[in-house]
Amino acid sequence: MNSRPGGDSFQLQPHEQLEAPRGPVVLLVLDGVGVGRQDAFDAVAQARTPVLDDLRQRALRTTLKAHGTAVGLPSDGDMGNSEVGHNTLGAGRVFDQGAKLVEFAIESGGIWIGVWRKLVNKTLSSGGALHFIGLLSDGNVHSHERQLWAMIRRADEEGIRRVCVHPLVDGRDVSETSGLLYISRLEELLSSINEKAERDYRIASGGGRMVTTMDRYEADWDIVARGYRAHVHGEGRAFTSAKEAIETYREEEPGLTDQYLPPFVIADESGRPVGRIGDGDGVIFFNFRGDRAIEISRAFEEGEEFTAFDRGKVPDVFFAGMMLYDGDLAIPKNYLVAPPSIDRTLGEFLARNEVMQFACAETQKYGHVTYFWNGNRSGMFDERYEEYCEIPSDKVPFDQRPWMKSAETADRLLEALASERFRFIRANFAAGDMVGHTGVLEAAILAVQAVDLQLGRILPELMRRKGVLIVTADHGNSDDMVERDKDGLPKIGDNGKPKPRTSHTLNPVEFLLLEGSGRSIALSPDIEDPGLSNVAGSVLELLGYQPPEFYDRSLIEVSS
Repeated sequence: MNSRPGGDSFQLQPHEQLEAPRGPVVLLVLDGVGVGRQDAFDAVAQARTPVLDDLRQRALRTTLKAHGTAVGLPSDGDMGNSEVGHNTLGAGRVFDQGAKLVEFAIESGGIWIGVWRKLVNKTLSSGGALHFIGLLSDGNVHSHERQLWAMIRRADEEGIRRVCVHPLVDGRDVSETSGLLYISRLEELLSSINEKAERDYRIASGGGRMVTTMDRYEADWDIVARGYRAHVHGEGRAFTSAKEAIETYREEEPGLTDQYLPPFVIADESGRPVGRIGDGDGVIFFNFRGDRAIEISRAFEEGEEFTAFDRGKVPDVFFAGMMLYDGDLAIPKNYLVAPPSIDRTLGEFLARNEVMQFACAETQKYGHVTYFWNGNRSGMFDERYEEYCEIPSDKVPFDQRPWMKSAETADRLLEALASERFRFIRANFAAGDMVGHTGVLEAAILAVQAVDLQLGRILPELMRRKGVLIVTADHGNSDDMVERDKDGLPKIGDNGKPKPRTSHTLNPVEFLLLEGSGRSIALSPDIEDPGLSNVAGSVLELLGYQPPEFYDRSLIEVSS
């Protein structure tokens, strides 16, 4: 059997008490479906879910922590997200994640050596500007504003005369119309630096994150094209300030939330863009999370082989990402902070032991059950024992088609079951998360109902084949669709209605286990605060293997 350099064997040993199941083990990740307050704003509780309700009565049941330190984030005040959730599910233990790694690099000063030093030196020698592109908020899912502030202050200390910021407005991991707050804080910092001689620090362009720059999994390259043209060429609707842009868009389209703000460009009195990216400039994409950073990185780094959209004249710049976004494809070539080194994942162990696996999701979450599940690794460990299925997501606002590709995901999973080729099957149902992000309660209810409907198709077929079902989630979202005050009461907006919540929650997620293979098992009662990291070891035991000793404990025990 294959082994790692250094002698770490991948050979799995048979479980001492549990034989292999007669059917496959199927793990369903109901993305964004957490355990909430069970009130009127909990779309999961409000949804009609007869299959889940029945499963909760029949299955072994517990809850798992899916946020904060349980998934490698800096504190338990940090929301979980799909990236770290799937990393942790697949890794079987907790690794420090992007937010925590970047914070440490800034605190220790390690970020200011290496690539940062090279980028600053090149920018100073060329006399060019230093550009920062990324998500502007304190959501701490893709980025954090204080990390941007630290780099801007450092650029000033290093003698960089000209800095241009291209903020992508959030409204998704934070309150849906909070963008002006973050813009105001950024403008205050830039103004304080501009009081010094020979400093020109300003906002140059931007737009809402869901329509500008931050596409993922090649779902819609037009998003990247719009952002690239605004940031690089100054193409887009011109305003005198970011504040004017946001306020104008809101006036023109009442109810427009930050994440869907059209691109904007800041221009001077003559109408000329103030911060186009040109030859000799330095560019930092300051998001630490990788999925929505890869495509814009490619647009800056790739040569003539790039065909996703017409970039026009491509400037000669030094481009760096906050982190390495794709280790296998080396995207980007330069990065400021090294990512977590996640090895010996569940997927790799199974592949090395010739266990057939099937992974399936629609485009919006395909990378999560493959790339992130496998420890930020592109491709397969061994194509002979793995099969991945991507279902193209719709290109419409998710609240307009809240069922998304739930049925198609179930179709592919049922086909995989019928083939009887796979011992382990994992699938992600995206609707609970993606529709939850819209803040539309009624749509989120429909999304959860659509997922439950498909679960009702899968469950009987799996039980007929004497299989094992695990249902869990990567984090909460649809389980709380309203912003709350310190007492937990809904916040009321200017329109007199509760303010919609578009971000993830801090709520735990369910772990439901239905054993259809006839084995006597139970959930271990003595695991304190179980989390997503306990799932991989559980899967291995359910497959009849002894988990590696360095994995977090399995949730399973053999009942007497």
